[in-house]
Amino acid sequence: MKLHFHLIQKIVEVLDQIFLEHKYADKILEKTFKSNRQLGARDRKFFAETVYEIIRHYRYYSEIMKSEESFDLVVAHLVKTRGDLPDWIEFAEFDFEKIKSRFKYKYDDQVLHSYPDWLHKLGQQEFGAEWLELMKALNQQAQVYLRANTLKITREELQAELLKEEIEANPVPGFESALVLKERKNVFITQCFKKGFFEVQDASSQLIAPLLGVAAGQRVVDACAGAGGKTLHLAALMKNKGKIIAMDIHEWKLKELKKRTARDGVDIVETKIIESTKTVKRLEENFDRVLLDVPCSGLGVLRRNPDSKWKLSMDEINRLIELQKDILTDYSKMCKPGGSMVYATCSILNRENEEQVKWFLNSEAGKSWELIKEIRVWPHKEGFDGFYGALLQRK
Repeated sequence: MKLHFHLIQKIVEVLDQIFLEHKYADKILEKTFKSNRQLGARDRKFFAETVYEIIRHYRYYSEIMKSEESFDLVVAHLVKTRGDLPDWIEFAEFDFEKIKSRFKYKYDDQVLHSYPDWLHKLGQQEFGAEWLELMKALNQQAQVYLRANTLKITREELQAELLKEEIEANPVPGFESALVLKERKNVFITQCFKKGFFEVQDASSQLIAPLLGVAAGQRVVDACAGAGGKTLHLAALMKNKGKIIAMDIHEWKLKELKKRTARDGVDIVETKIIESTKTVKRLEENFDRVLLDVPCSGLGVLRRNPDSKWKLSMDEINRLIELQKDILTDYSKMCKPGGSMVYATCSILNRENEEQVKWFLNSEAGKSWELIKEIRVWPHKEGFDGFYGALLQRK
């Protein structure tokens, strides 16, 4: 496509907000597109993909350019992806051949694949030689997966309806309701989305709600619901019969969930803000099923949120690990004796997953629980987001 300098300028502005002001890429892009509605579909695609690729390869591009300036990073990306630079006065100071030659140098893995030193060290400690394959997989662009809302439509019917809107999607083997787009498109402007026929949800995330083994008529709590992707999946599995309490500490997320339940035709969900430990204590032994999709490092979803690796720290991971222990200890008490609970994260780290479950089972709060099943999804094996889920039963 033909490049325009105003588009490059805007990309530099967005990168500055992400790297210098520490803002989140998805939020900044959403805001940028809303305030620049004149951008066509092709320009938006180029814009978003360029921003995300530069974030993914930030350290590598910085090494190539010997600079962390956003404009210089864009130059490195253009040289790598296009093999040239536009004949613009703004690029006159750059030595194209010199930049191009630097891409042929040999770099350490953490530079070549753009990971901070601390994260590279952690990955080596946890995964050994397998870490290299994980690094590569987490730098790939994520595919777009949909979950058919079976309260309104079957997967096959959704596939046909999307095709009418010129969106080709294929069934994902091993999944009952999942479709994957043949090519990335803005599905949120489709009539199918407006009618509540689907939710955008990665395939690995679609494994968590079924793991809980819900049935119509049960009382279920999604205790870290966020905007409710798994809450809505649970409602569909329960055939919109029973009761789901969706809880979170952020009111704005629960407000978003209310919009989604209305669109999806779900009326068994009640939202509840967690204002203090008393909110949870009042609900002890109230539920047949408990879902704990806990706050985590998010290292399994770096393909979707590549800026996380530049915002995260070991101190933050350690803080999250302690928070996960607190949630397991306190929130598990909401489950009735004989009921089940799923502990889930979108992290690849053992210390946030298997090790946390082992810790819980050996704790005072976990002595009445037993582990029934664990699932792991790996970006470098299955090609989906990294996810972990453990099904536990209260004796």
